[in-house]
Amino acid sequence: MQRHIDKFVAYLEIEKNASAHTILNYKLDLTEFANFLKDTTVDKIDYLSLRKYLAFLKEKNLKSRTLARKVSCLRTFFKFLSREGYIKSNPATLLLTPKLDKRLPQFLTEDEMLKLLEAPPKDGESGLRDRAIMETFYSTGMRISELVGLNMDDIDFISGVVKVRGKGKKERLLPIGEKALSALRQYIDNRKEKTKEVFLNKNGTRITDRGVRDILEKYIKLTSLKENISPHTLRHTFATHLLNHGADLRSVQELLGHVNLSTTQIYTHLSTERLKNIYDKTHPRA
Repeated sequence: MQRHIDKFVAYLEIEKNASAHTILNYKLDLTEFANFLKDTTVDKIDYLSLRKYLAFLKEKNLKSRTLARKVSCLRTFFKFLSREGYIKSNPATLLLTPKLDKRLPQFLTEDEMLKLLEAPPKDGESGLRDRAIMETFYSTGMRISELVGLNMDDIDFISGVVKVRGKGKKERLLPIGEKALSALRQYIDNRKEKTKEVFLNKNGTRITDRGVRDILEKYIKLTSLKENISPHTLRHTFATHLLNHGADLRSVQELLGHVNLSTTQIYTHLSTERLKNIYDKTHPRA
């Protein structure tokens, strides 16, 4: 089984250009699956084997999204094995993905966002870095992986655009506002290390995802804002504020780097909720 998992992972990396996050999750999911089956070879796995494994997963009371990812992983894995001729028939063809509830993404109001942006100190290397990180997040809506991967030559200070490498290593150009560019200039001009990486940790090397999350958590506590705010919340906030101010959905899709418009449409629910709240508060016969 391990030999086939390794071949599948190589396929994800080379042919599918999958993100490191996806590859890691699929690797862990398939290792768990292999451990469940013990010494069963791939050609001996049938639909009943998969049903038993899903029953085992359901007993663990996993979240529906986690379960859906594991099912998706199995479907992709066995489709690969079938296509490459390692198995005669695909036992995962009949597997159904659990239905997911559409969760409304959490976001900050404009006042809350302003409070967060003003929280870091306006002097000192770490304070200037933290301010630049949050301004960049809010100005561009980029993912955390895109932010930590930024290099100096990705930022065009004259044109006001920044190049990011998104999911599947796809590159796209994002507009970046003057406030964010100003915060970046201040940070870059005042930092000790002059490296190609934009955001550095205290050791002078590229900051990690975990490092950025810790920074955000620190200022959330400092400003007493709502809990459970992640870097992704700032991405949700970026999209919601754009739509609230009249941006069209297709443009927001492009900025967020979503392949499908349906992924972006979740944000229209936020605008609808806002309109319903306004209606309930203001209409005399609501």
